[in-house]
Amino acid sequence: MSQKADIMIRRAERAEITTLAGLTRRAYQPWVAVLGREPLPMQADFAAAFDAHRFDVLCEGNVVRALLETELRGDPVHGGSLWIENIAVDPSAQGNGFGGALLMYAEQLAREQGRRRLTLYTNKRMAKNIAIYSARGYVIDKEEVSALGTVVHMSKTLTQTRRP
Repeated sequence: MSQKADIMIRRAERAEITTLAGLTRRAYQPWVAVLGREPLPMQADFAAAFDAHRFDVLCEGNVVRALLETELRGDPVHGGSLWIENIAVDPSAQGNGFGGALLMYAEQLAREQGRRRLTLYTNKRMAKNIAIYSARGYVIDKEEVSALGTVVHMSKTLTQTRRP
């Protein structure tokens, strides 16, 4: 999956819930000042989320450096998607391409499940993240004003749903 032999992506284990929550808090901490509040992923109940969603982790050796939280939405026949609920990279590991690797992995998961699209949302004030997603082929589908600010819904259409 990566340039280094000691980098791997695997399914997260229930025993890692505290690790996942801590990594998410560290990754989203810089956004608190931008938003004036904790981003929603920092407030998540990770035990409940672990039961409802799929969690994959990117590890460097035995250390979890990043996570991907996804959920299948809709049915594949009618254009269902793989929803990216959370993608977080530990600040100490940012800049190593781990977020991009997890986005490519999400595409693989979507194709394996027969999904044609990846979907996610982010806060409009998180412009850096919007730029990252846009550079990887995501488009803005709509913006929605809520009590939490302007929510930017994005998606990426996959060119094929299954690998040959």
